[in-house]
Formats: sequence, C-alpha cells, structure tokens
Amino acid sequence: MTQPELSIQLYSVREALAADLPGTLERLAGAGLRNAEAFGFVGRAAQMRAAADAAGLAVPSGHAQFLTPAEDAPPLGRVLDDAAALGITTLIDPMVAPDRWAARDEVEKTAALLNAAADEAAARGIRLGYHNHSQEFHHTIDGVPALELFAGLLDERVVLEVDVFWAAIGRQDVPALLRRLGDRVRLLHAKDGVLGEDPFLGGDFGGLDQRVAGEGDLDLPAILAAAPAAEFAVIEFDAYDGDLFDAIARSAVALRAEGVR
Repeated sequence: MTQPELSIQLYSVREALAADLPGTLERLAGAGLRNAEAFGFVGRAAQMRAAADAAGLAVPSGHAQFLTPAEDAPPLGRVLDDAAALGITTLIDPMVAPDRWAARDEVEKTAALLNAAADEAAARGIRLGYHNHSQEFHHTIDGVPALELFAGLLDERVVLEVDVFWAAIGRQDVPALLRRLGDRVRLLHAKDGVLGEDPFLGGDFGGLDQRVAGEGDLDLPAILAAAPAAEFAVIEFDAYDGDLFDAIARSAVALRAEGVR
C-alpha cells in the first residue's frame, strides 16, 4: 500500500483565486500544502505556473472538460499543451452529463472518446482520467453501476479519480466500490460531509453540507485503506458554510493523521 500525497483542488478556493491568484496560492502553501490540482487553466497556464512556482506548489493533476465537445471549446491539443506547461501529468475530465450514463451505448461512446485521446496525451507525458459525481451510479447496466461498466472499457493507461463524497451521495458503499475498481483508482477526492439528497436527482445543490475531513458521514480511514494504489488524496469543497481556509487546513491535518503524506 502506498501513502498518497496530499493535494488541494483549486476549485475549492475559486473566488479567492479570481481575486488574488498569487496570494491565494501562497496562503495554501502556508497551510502546509505542497500540491494543487488545477482547473480553468487553459489559456492562462503560464500565469498559473508562475504563481504556483512562487508559492512552492507543484501541480501534478488538473481538470478540464475534453469529453464534452462544444463549438467554442479549444482543441484537445491546446488543452494538453497548457496542461504540460503547468506541469500536469494527470489530466482529468471532471464531469460528463447524466444522460450519457443511462445506457450501454452512451457509456461505450464516452469510454471510446477517452481512449482515443490517450495516445495524444501520452506524447506529452500526460495520462488521462475521469472524475465522478453521483450520476454515474444512477443506472445499473449489466448488473453494475455505469461507472464500473465504464472502468472496464478503458485503456489500461487511463485512470480514475474517485470523488468519495459524490459516490456516497450516489448511495455507494465507497470502500467496497474502491476495492472493485482496484488499481484503476489513482486519485481520490477525499472529502466529507452529511449525506443528504442527491442534487443530480432533483435535490438542491445549495443544500450540500460538506464538512472538514473526519467530521461528516464518510469513513475516511476505511476509504483510504480500500484504495492502496491512490497516489494523491485531494481536498475539495464544492461548497462550505464557514471559514474555507480554516476548513482546508483542518482537513489537511485530519488526512495526515490517517497516513496521507
């Protein structure tokens, strides 16, 4: 079993980043964080790299939507070039719409898109991955949740980043899920909270009750033990009612107490 490294998904501090990118990264580094997971970096990789370097933060992973083409979306090559410029070695698509998890043929199409991009990414030293919310667990196909069907269709070079909070919102036994997915899971969004209604099934996104690691309903020690191949445990808050930077610092302490380094 490896000991995953601690990281922080920068989406957690998106408002602070918009106001002061260098200062926000310095503040995260001051809380003892040494890794960050980027988002929104396409078109501003050089600026983000300079700020991360100044703060002493590495950016080994990042999120960008490349599995949902849009007319004004940058080509995959540009996304990969900016990822490489930022130092990202694992690029993760953070979400595919709920209707694309409802049937086998749609899941197969999404897996094929991800697999087809693997060579172009590998040429830049980048591996690709996918990050779940709850919609990947709404439908059972051939006896398994759509995410598990999807995982079995992926190129061996493609990884998963399991968001344990969203998997639990999707009513999964998260440690059991992680054991079934096995070594495919290389990153965790190790976040905690109260497991209320699923907003992807009509619940209220404003009702998300996310908590400091160890203070919610999830069994984070069991979750970490069930993902021995995980390289990073990433703190993330989609929303938080309180002092966000304090919550991040306290989550870091709690995760380190469970063996995250």
